[in-house]
Amino acid sequence: MPKSDRSSQYCYTWTDRPQSDSFRQAAFVRQRFITFYQRVASDLHIISVPGDLHEHNKLQRKFPTLIFEPSNNKLTVMGPFPHIAEFKEFLWKNHSTKRLVSKTPTDSLSNRISASSSAHKDPDDESCPICMETIVRNKKKTLRCKHSFCSDCLEKAFVYKPVCPTCGELYGTLKGTQPDGGAMEVTKNTSPLPGYEKYGTIVIHYYIPRGIQKEEHPSPGQPYEGASRTAYLPDSPEGRMVLGLLRRAFDQRLIFTIGRSTTSGRNNTVTWNDIHHKTSTHGGPTHYGYPDPEYLSRVRDELKVKGIE
Repeated sequence: MPKSDRSSQYCYTWTDRPQSDSFRQAAFVRQRFITFYQRVASDLHIISVPGDLHEHNKLQRKFPTLIFEPSNNKLTVMGPFPHIAEFKEFLWKNHSTKRLVSKTPTDSLSNRISASSSAHKDPDDESCPICMETIVRNKKKTLRCKHSFCSDCLEKAFVYKPVCPTCGELYGTLKGTQPDGGAMEVTKNTSPLPGYEKYGTIVIHYYIPRGIQKEEHPSPGQPYEGASRTAYLPDSPEGRMVLGLLRRAFDQRLIFTIGRSTTSGRNNTVTWNDIHHKTSTHGGPTHYGYPDPEYLSRVRDELKVKGIE
């Protein structure tokens, strides 16, 4: 989002081109774009802190990746979770605030969408968020989340992913593109994680072997590299609950996908999907480790969006 106009709204229209050399590739890119949008939306975090315009300008310079909106002696701060975590740590160390009011990403996004829709909606001239055309009355489909679309547009969107294209609410059982043949093994040890000193540690070992991509993957018929990953949970009642939810997500092929590795830059390799894991025991949230008191509730929210709760 440009710094010069943080209130700007962007509209992306996706049009399939029949002359494309690879329809499958175009369909995959479209599905990944939808997933990317929903991933960014779900990773958004918002907090409110006491502050004035002077503090707003100073904090904006120190944290340029965050969005600060001053209102009534308060600052509403929005941005990706790791950056919000750094900001909160800065506040705590400097004792610059005594109260932080957090909003969950899903609730905040839904509230902003609902408020925007209510403020600008004209019942006789409602546009479809997918095709951006006016919805024909007898071809209107309204979901239980109250968002409306052209019935044909929604049917096509559900082929890619059975979720509301506006708020991400799930309709049906979500199946991912995680390659077949993988394993999820669990071990435990008595060493505690920072922040969970009363409990031992659950160690999750994931293994996805190399193989050949299928029709649902970006390059059908081409080989892909496998992956071996390790993640950590506290062996607490909530940690054990999250473990069970992650097991269900693994069985629904939602933990991994095939794409471009963000660490190595290689294409056609098994990568994490959009369910966050702690791959380190220490270092805090910015290093994918502990302590992170909000992690378990946050990952439960991510799984809930996928119908796993």
